[in-house]
Amino acid sequence: MSNTATLTLQKRHHVLLNDIQALGIRLEGVEDLTIRKGGAGPTDHKAVTIFNTTLMVPVYSATAKTSPFAVSKPTKMGLASLKKNGEIITTVRFIGEPKFYKEKSSDGIPFWKIARLHSKDVLATTILQTCIRYKDKTTSCQFCAIEESLKYDTTIAYKRPHHLAEVAKKAVELDGISQFIMTTGTPGSSDRGAKLLYESVVAVAEAVSIPIQVQCEPPDDFEWFTKLKHAGASSIGMHLEAVTDRVRNTIMPGKATVSLRYYFKAFKAAVAVFGKGNVSTYILAGLGDTQEEILEMSKKLIKIGVYPFVVPFVPVRNTPLEQHTSPDKTFMHSILDPLALELVHAGMTADTLASGCAKCGACSTLSSFEKKHKL
Repeated sequence: MSNTATLTLQKRHHVLLNDIQALGIRLEGVEDLTIRKGGAGPTDHKAVTIFNTTLMVPVYSATAKTSPFAVSKPTKMGLASLKKNGEIITTVRFIGEPKFYKEKSSDGIPFWKIARLHSKDVLATTILQTCIRYKDKTTSCQFCAIEESLKYDTTIAYKRPHHLAEVAKKAVELDGISQFIMTTGTPGSSDRGAKLLYESVVAVAEAVSIPIQVQCEPPDDFEWFTKLKHAGASSIGMHLEAVTDRVRNTIMPGKATVSLRYYFKAFKAAVAVFGKGNVSTYILAGLGDTQEEILEMSKKLIKIGVYPFVVPFVPVRNTPLEQHTSPDKTFMHSILDPLALELVHAGMTADTLASGCAKCGACSTLSSFEKKHKL
């Protein structure tokens, strides 16, 4: 195949991946324990490998219900036909249930209630499945469903350090897990969860050697960054979600009390400890920030060594924004394409990171745009 033909094929694949993540897929007769309903992170998604790229694809959102994309019931090998408007366009592979899901902790808790498989080889957990902001409408993030998985009894409220150590060790042994991502609901303490993360990292690092990303709001004392790094964390995420005060005050009024100025102070302090690129932030495109605003903020972040992981907002059931529309593929392309070019020029792409959501890349097609610009 000529270089021109290869580039054309890659472009088609790239466009299709972007479309699928924006629109989601309809499931035809698929029941799967790896699809988690409610909770933090990419809930209501399914990990699907398409053209050797694994994406977390929305399957329970309002958009997915009317998506032109659908998949058939997979074979025992996990293979399924991907259709668009009823026409088969390719074969995809569903990421199957990991072996560690069948195991239990030393005190009898199923491992799948302690940590979950994300993408194809990433272990993820929410240490504290409650948040000080969640139950008050004047402070809660309108997109968040962190406590919903407690209602479904698919998790436990607090994962103790020994729980995380046990599940990490077994997940590495049985399933070849490549990294562990630990996030947390925000507690009432001024460290905003850093202490819980520190205790968890210490326990996991003693049990198994695995890259670990920790995620929390900026703590009151930036010495926590050094403590987390020395404990064994290789990267940290502090998530903006929205980039303007206009959207932050409307969508996430409680979290917006932590100012953008303070976030930037924390980002700079964290980069000094973890290094360029190993500090990241989630940005949810589609909450109301414009393309220009997201790109302007992303450039500021890149300049100080922070990786802006821009993902399409996917509404989650039982949240105030459950009927909010997801951004369309054109909007996402208008952000991700120039953003990827900025990241390539900065030498700060997904493949250069030590750990974390941006390293995994499954919740956004940003890394595929990076690859395109590297060709």
